[in-house]
Amino acid sequence: MRELSLHVLDILENALEAGASRIVLEIDEDSATNRLTIGITDNGRGMSPETLQRIADPFFTTRTTRNVGLGIPLFKAAAQRCNGDLAITSQLGAGTRVLAEFQLDHIDRAPLGDMRGTLLSVLLSQHICDLHYRHRVNARTFEFDTAELRQILGDVPLTHPQVRAWIEDFLSEGYAELYGRSQHTIT
Repeated sequence: MRELSLHVLDILENALEAGASRIVLEIDEDSATNRLTIGITDNGRGMSPETLQRIADPFFTTRTTRNVGLGIPLFKAAAQRCNGDLAITSQLGAGTRVLAEFQLDHIDRAPLGDMRGTLLSVLLSQHICDLHYRHRVNARTFEFDTAELRQILGDVPLTHPQVRAWIEDFLSEGYAELYGRSQHTIT
């Protein structure tokens, strides 16, 4: 995949398919340690030890709609290609954690890409799931939690047109501050 955000989207979709009602997505871009870390933790149904052992096999998937599962193997290969790795821990009935690490300045590291679009895809999907998102770039941090937002909104869904527009603006402003850029340069 040309952007790491697409790998993240794949993992988030897997969490939703596993019945997660809560996902924590943490991204840390640290120039001092020259590391990019992406952590995704969910409270979905988790995986058995047997499934966990086979999860990096591209010819293994638990989905019934296809015969291959390339998401995890490609994400792991992308991390390893950039002096990093990918680790998965999971407990049946308790959830899963995916942790990917990359050398931040590695020439072969794909750009993070459109995280705003990835987040919107999950937030505005038909799955009801709370997402706690924390993204750190050196000393700057952008963070939000949809559980707090839902508490404020009450019965108004995140997909309501005015709420959706607010979320889009909020994400754009957050990324502009995170990267120290004008909001107009954020895609």
